[in-house]
Amino acid sequence: MSKKIITISREFGSGGKYIGILVAKKLGIPFYDKDIIEKIAEESGFVDEFIKRVSEYAPSKSIFAYSFIGRNAAGESIEDKIFAIQKRVISELAEKGPCVIVGRSADYILKDKFDTLNVFIYADMKEKIKRTMSFKGVNQKQAEKLIKETDKKRSINYKYYTGQDWGERTNYMLMLNSTELGVEKTADFIAEIYKKETEKE
Repeated sequence: MSKKIITISREFGSGGKYIGILVAKKLGIPFYDKDIIEKIAEESGFVDEFIKRVSEYAPSKSIFAYSFIGRNAAGESIEDKIFAIQKRVISELAEKGPCVIVGRSADYILKDKFDTLNVFIYADMKEKIKRTMSFKGVNQKQAEKLIKETDKKRSINYKYYTGQDWGERTNYMLMLNSTELGVEKTADFIAEIYKKETEKE
């Protein structure tokens, strides 16, 4: 099956977002991340920072947190509304043609609707801590805590809205260690796989 859309799920500090940007540049196709947040914010009326947090992270490090968030008479929470908008926005972007989409359960949202190349980027903890210390300006202990808490909230959000396990190998075609390959080579590898898959048409 040919692959039209590349979705990239990533561990915090693995360089997944940057890898996605590189892949899009190498293939000459659009990269979507901030665009998704802006579109959801525009439709929902909430500020970008709130959307960035709610659209990918659980309220706390427990899935039970969703039981205590506010809901309307129909049982729908603000988070549910945002996820519904997110689904529509991501699907509309995918409809436009080949692209790279990072995070926000795109692999699940586009499942069975589009030809997708689903990728999961992970990295060694030492490398993730080093990268997080650099771009977040925190110390080693703070970096490790941030990595663990961020990925925990990502995995819970993903589980709650998809029913699938974040990082589970059966959800992805490729699982790549950016520490072993390096960011540039990881991007090269994804781009080459994409080209080979699209050539099968």
